[in-house]
Amino acid sequence: MKLHHNSSRIEAFSDGVFAFAATLMVVNFNMDGNLEFNKASGVGFLSFAVSFFVLVSLWWVHYNFFRRNSYMDNWIILFNSILLFVALYYVFPLKTMVQSWMGEGGISSMNDLSNLFILYGIGFLLIFLCYSLMYFRAFKKTKSGKNSLLLYFYARHFGIFTMVSIVSILAALLELWIRIGFPGWIYGLIGPLCYGHAQWFSKKYPGIL
Repeated sequence: MKLHHNSSRIEAFSDGVFAFAATLMVVNFNMDGNLEFNKASGVGFLSFAVSFFVLVSLWWVHYNFFRRNSYMDNWIILFNSILLFVALYYVFPLKTMVQSWMGEGGISSMNDLSNLFILYGIGFLLIFLCYSLMYFRAFKKTKSGKNSLLLYFYARHFGIFTMVSIVSILAALLELWIRIGFPGWIYGLIGPLCYGHAQWFSKKYPGIL
């Protein structure tokens, strides 16, 4: 007998992993015993804050997936597991990147910075590729017309994230204007591309968004 998947168990496990990732950030947040505020502690707090809010953003996207979709199968569980695995480590290169921008963190060469952008890009790529694949799988298995198209929109939406991250990774590999952080500025394309995609989708499928 084929057993039905329980979405609530997947959500509970996922929330536990996100909570564990947040705990790891707190454990790795160094505070001086004398509580004196200096540049190092300020940079540490800023990198912690950025990493925490990125983690919350990833959780929010994950939360919205389960609000929009009730279908669950082994493929979605697989993509979700890969996403959680990457998310556990994703905040740490991001933390190091923020520290390097503020003159801390031990980045001693442009090659080191390039490698950090590559590591960041791979994490970004894997996370949003998993989101895109989860939405696409749910779209393929959802029979409701309007809800199915909404899932299709978000599959394409997060596909844009993955394409931009590929461009950023290539720029980092080639070390294009790495000194000014050009591979990072490439992520600014996400906003206008997603806006353009939403406008196109709204015209093609009125009333969906």
